[in-house]
Amino acid sequence: MPFIERVASREIYRNQWLSLREDDVRRPDGSLGIYSVVDKPTYALVMPYDGQRFQLVEQYRYPLGARRWEFPQGTAPGLADVEPSALAERELREETGLRATSFEALGVLDVAAGMTSQRGWAFLATGIIEGETDREHEEQDMRSEWFSRADVEQMIRSGVLADAQSVAAYGLFLLHGH
Repeated sequence: MPFIERVASREIYRNQWLSLREDDVRRPDGSLGIYSVVDKPTYALVMPYDGQRFQLVEQYRYPLGARRWEFPQGTAPGLADVEPSALAERELREETGLRATSFEALGVLDVAAGMTSQRGWAFLATGIIEGETDREHEEQDMRSEWFSRADVEQMIRSGVLADAQSVAAYGLFLLHGH
């Protein structure tokens, strides 16, 4: 047996954003154990880019107890499973008020594969059109701002931009030759 086998599973907790389950597992050597998993729907991360600058959002991240800069990102309400490009368009409009004429899929990102099943898609949004935000109630403290590529890279180096998905998406952006 080359991998861990799920023997039984039970949901421990659920709300409108996630569910937590605990699985009884059998390891490759036959020994039994448990594994706790946070299940969340697929998210989309959007890199709004006007050819010279990126728009980032800043918000208070409760688990960290601090405000953080990151690329706009999120999931659909109510644990809904939404097609990633449609979700990217929604998140961009909701968090920044921006629309884009083009969404280029840069790749798939696993959030934290040791504890959650959540995966997401990173998109580069170009052909930017300004508009009004439509933020969720939980995003009322969010703000957005344009930053040059040099500023974004400096923010990553200095830890001001430390969101793992945002840093990974920037890596995908570079790997695509941008």
